[in-house]
Amino acid sequence: MADGTSIEWTDATWNPITGCSIVSPGCTNCYAMKLAGTRLKHIDSRKGLTRNTKAGPVWTGEVRLNRQWLHQPLDWKKPRRIFVCAHGDLFAENVPDEWILDVFTVMAAADHHTYQVLTKRADRMREFLSRRDLLDDIYANWYTFTGKPAEVYSWPLHNVWCGISAEDQNRADERLPDLLVTPAKVRFVSAEPLIGPLDLAWALSRNRLDIGSGFLTRGRFSPGLESLRALDWIIVGGESGPDARPMHPDWARDIRDDCKNAGVSFFFKQWGEWAPGECAPRMQLRTERGATWFNEQWIFESITPAVGQSLHRDDAPDVYRFGKRDLTRTLDGIEHNAMPVAR
Repeated sequence: MADGTSIEWTDATWNPITGCSIVSPGCTNCYAMKLAGTRLKHIDSRKGLTRNTKAGPVWTGEVRLNRQWLHQPLDWKKPRRIFVCAHGDLFAENVPDEWILDVFTVMAAADHHTYQVLTKRADRMREFLSRRDLLDDIYANWYTFTGKPAEVYSWPLHNVWCGISAEDQNRADERLPDLLVTPAKVRFVSAEPLIGPLDLAWALSRNRLDIGSGFLTRGRFSPGLESLRALDWIIVGGESGPDARPMHPDWARDIRDDCKNAGVSFFFKQWGEWAPGECAPRMQLRTERGATWFNEQWIFESITPAVGQSLHRDDAPDVYRFGKRDLTRTLDGIEHNAMPVAR
């Protein structure tokens, strides 16, 4: 865990669990998986969580419950936005329900923070947070974590944002329906790494969230739940790392425009390794890698300028490989940092 992080949309990371498994194409180049199998492989919280393959380290599916870090948010006095399980998935298959309950109890007790819970297991998140006894269980645990009686009794927790990762249309179609019926004050989508076109307009344009009569009649929800938006925030980012796949600029632009039309917060996190030519800090006098999106796949080529000439970058190819460090976070010259507001 880290009190401070380079992740642009949060202030700190908290890892009450580490470890995961590959469930979709967006997992292929997972930075946490690579770290767990290389630089961090001898650290107790990562040891044995990956196996070596020809493609590099791969998650084994084992998870580690890091009890030594469970109470950390209670010790952080200054309010922070905290990304929960940056090196794992809180709703991964091998995480016990009892441990998820402990994590939510800490989030309820240390409610001066805002928690960003991101998962690829939208179905389990929906099922867990829809349990009729969950609120009672959380506050039954309260005294264990704080040493005092519970002071707040509302649901969903006002300081917990629930989100899904959706790297392409198939994953969005699979996970969004579960997210949209998950009790949460803020719902968001992280389209990172964005490796295919993604149409979210149908979900963004919903003015009211229909989460079913069962959720609205239980009697313990915070006022205003019945008027919550379907989605409050979209994060978009390209992939980084040695094997990064390109993100087409139009994929990011389409989501940006849909968010603007729907009045939903849009955050452009990064280009990753690949970007259009105008995003480069300077012209290069060397061979470069370019990629053009054609017939629903990337066509790669190497481009070498003539002797004594600079490479002229235009709209073909669509993107060039520059490396994350050489790129700005601007999309069409504008940096997008919008954050949601809990209702």
